[in-house]
Amino acid sequence: MFKKVFLLFIGIFFLTACVDTLAGKEMQNQNTQNDTSDFFLRSSAFMNNTFIPKRYTCDGDDISPDLYWGDFPPGTQSFVIIMEDPDAPFGVFVHWIVYDIPYYKTNLRENLPRTSVVDGLFKQGLNDFGKIGYNGPCPPKGMPHRYFIRIYALDIPTLGLPPGATKEDVRYKMEGHILGQTYLMGRYGR
Repeated sequence: MFKKVFLLFIGIFFLTACVDTLAGKEMQNQNTQNDTSDFFLRSSAFMNNTFIPKRYTCDGDDISPDLYWGDFPPGTQSFVIIMEDPDAPFGVFVHWIVYDIPYYKTNLRENLPRTSVVDGLFKQGLNDFGKIGYNGPCPPKGMPHRYFIRIYALDIPTLGLPPGATKEDVRYKMEGHILGQTYLMGRYGR
């Protein structure tokens, strides 16, 4: 009996060691793929980890903030921007999706039109309000929510999706093509 328990213990020990090693290698691969410490995303409307001005929310003009970015990875052919609220009551809530932004475009102006194609250059997707384009923070009363605007640098020029795509479609098409990513996070409460 002791021998069986001992062998079982040894087996579990080695299995745990193998899983930990594989998990460590996977994390290392993810960190290498997304290790783009110079890649930045900024806005003149608010700084990272500060409050988003009312103008960019449902309590104000509800217009999109300006964004600009740089120091993206070599080989970047396009960008995707997704704005999400991870603190929403029923799970992550999508406020904005912009995709097929050409590599040479390094900014979005304030107050983009709520159209599926902007300036004939890039596309906007369907947010969780069921609308195309930007809809700003609009949390329920209570604690402030966090709003992450993430930008992804891709190694392909287009996702091959029609205008008005969902976050799920965009994320699926980005798989295996992300060279780097970074974010700008703002807060808003009511």
